[in-house]
Amino acid sequence: MKSALLLLLVPLVNGFAPPVSSVSSTALFGGGKGEATTLEGKKARVAFVKEKLETAEMIFSVPSEKITVSQSLELRNSLPEGTTCAVIKNSLMARAIADNGTWEPSSSLLKGSNMWFFIDTDIKGTLTSLKGVVKNNALEDTKVKGGVIDGDYLDAAGVARVGELPSKMELIARIAGGINAVPTKLARVVKAPNSKLARAIKLAGEENGKE
Repeated sequence: MKSALLLLLVPLVNGFAPPVSSVSSTALFGGGKGEATTLEGKKARVAFVKEKLETAEMIFSVPSEKITVSQSLELRNSLPEGTTCAVIKNSLMARAIADNGTWEPSSSLLKGSNMWFFIDTDIKGTLTSLKGVVKNNALEDTKVKGGVIDGDYLDAAGVARVGELPSKMELIARIAGGINAVPTKLARVVKAPNSKLARAIKLAGEENGKE
């Protein structure tokens, strides 16, 4: 019964129906023997990756061997909006990044089984979600292998450092908050009777009155 339910759920997640024999592995999500074997299926998978790469700000991968189906679903549900993760066969990922200068550096990660993260904006939130799932499920071996941003390859430490930076939305909020605070601060300074600016304005007014 449980296996049957999993088979019904998976196509909704990735859009690809898995073979019955691979219920207990990450092959359900496109990895290993679960990847479509028809030419049409492979083309569709490559097109899916290319579509994600078009809008991605950053991509990175983690080993997928020890991630179970339920853990993979938990991870997908925890990711911020604009981030997609999927297990992609190395051969299909290689096709998707071929002749693409921005993402070709990720070819060095095409070893073993990979779960790829395609991030549109929230790098920090994505890494936070991954860390949470790894911690909750004792997946100590599931660590970031490396990634690419703006055409540059980053090792695991580099990906972590990027994840510590403020997100675009956080920066926008800070800038907006700073701009909104300027009139208020200026008004307080002008109204303060002992401030240098207030005294200067008062003196200028007195000088103009004498003319």
